[in-house]
Amino acid sequence: MRTRGGGVLAAGVLLASLTSCASGPAAHPGPSLTAPATFYLRPVGDTSGPHDKVPFHLAATDGTGSRARDGATLTADVLPGSEKAVTLRRSGNCQGGPTHVTCEVGAQYDNWSDSPRVSPVAAEGGRAGDTGVVRFTYTTATGGKFTARTRAVVGEPVLEALTRDSLTDVRPGAELTEPIVVRNTGEVPVEGVGLELGSGEMEFTRTYANCRYPSPSRGHIAICEFPDLRIEPGRTVVLRPAVRLRASKTDMYTSYGHDVWALALGRHYGTTPRGGARGDGPALTAEPGKAPTGPYAKGGGHTAVVLDTHADYAVEAVHLHGAPGTKRTFRLTVRNQGPADAGSAARLFFEPPPGTTMVKQPMEEYDDGVHQPYCGSKDFTYTCDVGPLKPGGTRTFEFTALLGEPGTGRLILKDEAPSSAWDRGRRDDDPSDDRAVITVGE
Repeated sequence: MRTRGGGVLAAGVLLASLTSCASGPAAHPGPSLTAPATFYLRPVGDTSGPHDKVPFHLAATDGTGSRARDGATLTADVLPGSEKAVTLRRSGNCQGGPTHVTCEVGAQYDNWSDSPRVSPVAAEGGRAGDTGVVRFTYTTATGGKFTARTRAVVGEPVLEALTRDSLTDVRPGAELTEPIVVRNTGEVPVEGVGLELGSGEMEFTRTYANCRYPSPSRGHIAICEFPDLRIEPGRTVVLRPAVRLRASKTDMYTSYGHDVWALALGRHYGTTPRGGARGDGPALTAEPGKAPTGPYAKGGGHTAVVLDTHADYAVEAVHLHGAPGTKRTFRLTVRNQGPADAGSAARLFFEPPPGTTMVKQPMEEYDDGVHQPYCGSKDFTYTCDVGPLKPGGTRTFEFTALLGEPGTGRLILKDEAPSSAWDRGRRDDDPSDDRAVITVGE
């Protein structure tokens, strides 16, 4: 695409924990054991699942600040009556079986970064909606015991959002109205939905009273949470009123997007911005509906917006004068004559006049203090990425050469290879100025 449009556990993942209290100042937090209060298990044989689900997270500390890597133990027990729903998976130096596991751990433990590991998984034959309880016990080197319990549910809610690949031939500055449609293709209901709307380089023309617009992205990101929204497996909801966006007047390629997730599953890699004022428009509400035809994407996605406009690039001719062997420094100049910004859309191909020898070319720093040629070269031709170029802007490439006999070289602008089906390049309506000459004369 041409434009690239907190805490350890994400919001919505509740923790069950037991911590000790200490009086007076303390150098370290008290001992604790934390585990999810509820965790949804992938059914046996299910090769799919939700997008960006927070993995099972188990953490413990003895509260002393010690970095000792052994001396404590962690045990996991599937409580009686839960065996048909949940079993235990272990790795590292954990010992035990499907319902009881003991692991040797240290004074600080986090299963996201440390080994050994033990976690609940769905039992063979477990059916969607079956539940069980796993008890975890952390015993410190001095004998202190701390417990936490996780309610394990077989099956996962899988949220998908209606996501079009692209909108093309959009009038510059036009208002777009886009529906928000969410469906649950998982095995169990979702209770509580999170939604993030992103306008990219466009602007929201309607804001919602029950959504936050965090700074400094106010006007471009909306965070909406629906803790009471329940979507049964196979059901679809439509959030209304629809999103309204104002398309850019100059950015030929931009995008908007929306991410959707179950609050109970959290977001593993996605980051939910905090804070932000509420919108001043109507509330965004969910209504049952039929799933419209069209592509759906797990967790949502982005839609490319392509304006019905063009970017007229021009390359300027260069004339060099001097006897053979004369050193000359010159600039190759590319100008965007508008009216649109097409992003990184073109390359300049530079064929020097015969007999001219390049002794210096544009360089770029790719590491601290280390440089390399910016333009590629092959068969006496230099290829330079023009990069993003605003309407009215120019890009120059400075070369130094030893002149040869009088002669003529070529300067040619070409579009980058299309990045996708909707990528139309610059759509330059005057390709005659995509070519120019570079001459050497006495």
